[in-house]
Amino acid sequence: MSINDQNTPMTQKLYESAPSSRQVAKFMTASTLGATLLFLAGLTLTGTVLALIMATPLIVIFSPVLVPAGITILLMVTGFLFSGGCVVAAITALSWMYNYVQGKHPLGADQLDYARNKLLVRLEI
Repeated sequence: MSINDQNTPMTQKLYESAPSSRQVAKFMTASTLGATLLFLAGLTLTGTVLALIMATPLIVIFSPVLVPAGITILLMVTGFLFSGGCVVAAITALSWMYNYVQGKHPLGADQLDYARNKLLVRLEI
């Protein structure tokens, strides 16, 4: 402690260490927003639990229908996605082959040419 620190009044020390009004506004905004979001999270959790409690009897009653229907829908969606993926892969492969035959040098053509030349060299020996 220096001599200057001893001579300054206590209120001035408190004033110098007090947060600025900008910091107070930030804190108040953040705490208000945090409290609101916490309240909404609790409200959502309560609503979800109540909806699950009310829907449980219906789920139990209709489960002999819902489970096979869910499995069927899952298999259908999986089949459509797999089929679409195969179509995209086929179009990509055909496009690559077309560009390669046309001499447009698509990505990976160098590696294919290198492998083909290596095979031809081995077959000649």
